[in-house]
Amino acid sequence: MAGSVYGDLYRVTTFGESHGEAIGAVIDGCPAGLDLSEEDIQAYLDRRKPGQSSFTTKRQEKDMCRILSGVFEGKTTGTPVCVLIENTDFRSHDYDEIAHCYRPGHADFTYDRKYGFRDYRGGGRSSGRETAGRVIGGAVAAKVLAAFGIQAHAYTQSIGHIMADPERFSLDKCRENPLWMPDGEAALQAEEYLKELIRGKDSAGGVIGCIVNNVPAGLGEPVFDKLDAEIAKAVMSIGAVKGVEFGAGFAAAQMTGSQDNDSFVSIAGKNKKPVIRKRSNNAGGIMGGISDGSTILFQAAVKPTPSISRPQQTVTEKGENTEIEIRGRHDPVIVPRAVVVVECMTNMVILDMLLRNTSSRMDYLKKIYGD
Repeated sequence: MAGSVYGDLYRVTTFGESHGEAIGAVIDGCPAGLDLSEEDIQAYLDRRKPGQSSFTTKRQEKDMCRILSGVFEGKTTGTPVCVLIENTDFRSHDYDEIAHCYRPGHADFTYDRKYGFRDYRGGGRSSGRETAGRVIGGAVAAKVLAAFGIQAHAYTQSIGHIMADPERFSLDKCRENPLWMPDGEAALQAEEYLKELIRGKDSAGGVIGCIVNNVPAGLGEPVFDKLDAEIAKAVMSIGAVKGVEFGAGFAAAQMTGSQDNDSFVSIAGKNKKPVIRKRSNNAGGIMGGISDGSTILFQAAVKPTPSISRPQQTVTEKGENTEIEIRGRHDPVIVPRAVVVVECMTNMVILDMLLRNTSSRMDYLKKIYGD
């Protein structure tokens, strides 16, 4: 299947199906000499794994990873890093009743039309379980970026109509609630909202916000490979994401130029050398497709979980009208588990652009190859 590889210099290939023997990722382009262990990756996978609360699928996968190649004596060797996760708790029989009909909101119909065949067991390759491979790639990228002080922080900005209050915003709060919201009060309201939806056999969507700190100015390739275009592509490739906006985003369409433009200011830095900063950040840290040195800000809209147990109208593979009730174990909301996926896809993009930028100037090359 084409389309399972992301990146130029830092390339991540994900593999496996929801109900197959295993899932994982192969990473090509990770610099040699990076301290890397399975624990580094596991910390990210634990944020994504199922069965952690009443608001996630009850599928009990430990998602324990194994590094199969590319690491020797605790350091990356510069060769491909292969990481594997075995599937241990799949119930393929839960999907027998829908083997010959198309689930609303899923990729069943489009996969069938494209390939003339589909893996109906949990959606196969189109399942959200595929994102574990992305988390592996993003976790390794995060370890490289940390050496330069670059950090991405994603969080749940809203569940349905319930939004985190900017006045109570604290990233530390994210780890204190199962919805990964930076506002404890909003999290409690969202939990009650989700309980109501669960009783009604329905689901919710939401918005994921992401902040990337300490990204140097100059990352991103002009024209087609702009930094915001690459982030948007990476985040939009996550199955449930339906939209991405940077900085002021769609609100900029209602502003005037004088309101939207981020004014520059020069301040004294170290040794009294002038440092250029912006007074505002409507651009979201990216101008002309290139990072401007300020915080990168973007949001991703996530649709409601399509697998709901209330009756829905659909058709069979033969075009016959029918009604289905989807069985199995499904998340009533995808957003909390998708937070780390958004964060990891962002890490992959930033690292890829960081590596690509090393060849953009002669003085950069001289630092590497000069006497």
